Amino acid sequence: PHLNAINVVLTSSDVAVEGFCSSRCGTHGSSYGPTMANGKRPKFAYIWVGNSETQCPGQCAWPFHQPIYGPQSPPLVGPNNDVGLDGMVINLASLLAGTATNPFGDGFFQGPKEAPLEAASACPGVYGKGAYPGYAGNLLVDKTSGASYNANGENGRKYLLPALYDPSTSTCSTLV
Repeated sequence: PHLNAINVVLTSSDVAVEGFCSSRCGTHGSSYGPTMANGKRPKFAYIWVGNSETQCPGQCAWPFHQPIYGPQSPPLVGPNNDVGLDGMVINLASLLAGTATNPFGDGFFQGPKEAPLEAASACPGVYGKGAYPGYAGNLLVDKTSGASYNANGENGRKYLLPALYDPSTSTCSTLV
C-alpha cells in the first residue's frame, strides 16, 4: 500500500469478487499500512471497482446497458463503446469522490456510518440536468459515434461522470 495516496484495484471481467452485483459495483475503504520506524501504523485509502461487462451490467453499467429493474428505456451508446469499461469509469468516479471526501469513514457523508450516502452515491443515476429514474438526464451526444457523455478528457476522450451532491444547495450538481 502507498501512504498519502489512493490505492486503486480494477478487476477484469473474468474476476469474481464476493458481493459484486449482489450489493455493490465497487467499494472504498481504508486499512492500516505496515508499522513504521516510529512504531505507528498509518492508514491508507483504497478503492476497488469491478468490471461489469459480463457480470450484472444492468446494475453496474447503466445507462449503457438495459437496467435490471425500473423503467426499461433503451441503453445509451457508451463513449468508449465498451459497456464494461464505461461502467467502470462511472463507478471509479463515484468512488473517487467518496474517497476524497470520506477517506476513513469520518468525513463528509449523510446517514448511518455503516451505509453512508456520499458525494456521488447521494445522486444515483443522475448524469445530466432533468434526470429521473430510468433517464440519465440531458447529455452531450457525439455526432460521429452517437455516444452519450458529459465530460471531455485528454486527447479528445469522452466520459460519462456522475453528478455530485452539493451541500450548499442540497441538490445534485451535474457537469451538463
